[in-house]
This record gives sequence, structure tokens and C-alpha cells, in this order.
Amino acid sequence: MKATVKAVCISEKKGTKKHPVPSITLAKDHGILGDAHAVDENTPTAYRHRQVSLLAEESVDTMRSLGMVLNPGDFAENILTVGIDLKSLPVGAILKIGEAELKITQIGKECHSDCEIRRLTGKCVMPTEGVFTIVTKGGVIRPNDSIQVVR
Repeated sequence: MKATVKAVCISEKKGTKKHPVPSITLAKDHGILGDAHAVDENTPTAYRHRQVSLLAEESVDTMRSLGMVLNPGDFAENILTVGIDLKSLPVGAILKIGEAELKITQIGKECHSDCEIRRLTGKCVMPTEGVFTIVTKGGVIRPNDSIQVVR
């Protein structure tokens, strides 16, 4: 199976659920234009390495198997992928997606204290399967764009 983008999602305000959009535009060392979690001069240094988040559709399917109805963006992922085992990629790997390139900086992230999914099911895939990246080359990403591991 070819690795592709299933959906791209943003949130305009922090603390709100992300929602699918037709495309996202990434800027180098910034993240997604128009997304509340893009890096700016006020972003603490400790969070500058988490500009764009990715999650595999296969990971979401694990949670769906527990009876949950889940949509793109429900895990606050910016890019929902299909056909690539994101969690097995090493930190430092470069992904070419659409016109952009992303460098993996972190795998997994603890859920915040009021994570609704963890509260309902007792588990969440983001702490072990979510991937965080910085933008090394800006560009547009759309659903159905191919994903290549460059390095």
C-alpha cells in the first residue's frame, strides 16, 4: 500500500478540536499557517519542536475497535496518514509530503489531563503513536498526497 495523506486538519484556537480542511500551507520553522499551534515569538522553546503532528489512520482504527466514533482531527492531529507505520520511524527521519518536508522530532506525547478519549476508553494512542515534526521545507499538503521517507 502506498503511503498517503488521508486528511489535513487545523484549529484556529487552542483548546478546540481540530477539523479537516481542503489543504494546509506549511512555513519553514513555523508550522501550519492559520493553525493555533504554529510557532511564533511567544512559543516557549520547549514546544518549538512540535510544529506539526501526524497520526496514522491505522492507530485511529485501534480506538474505533473499542466502539468509538472518531473523525479526522479528534486526536488533535494535523495530518492523518494511511499506509505508513509512523511510530516505527526514528527521530530525525525526514518525510516528504506534497510540496513540504518535515523532520520527526518526537514520538508520542502525554495526553492532557482532561483527554476525553482516555477518560471514555481508558487508553489513547497519541502517547505512543503520535508523531511530532518541524517544517524543514514549506509548501502545501492536501489529502491523497503521497508520503515518502527521504531519510
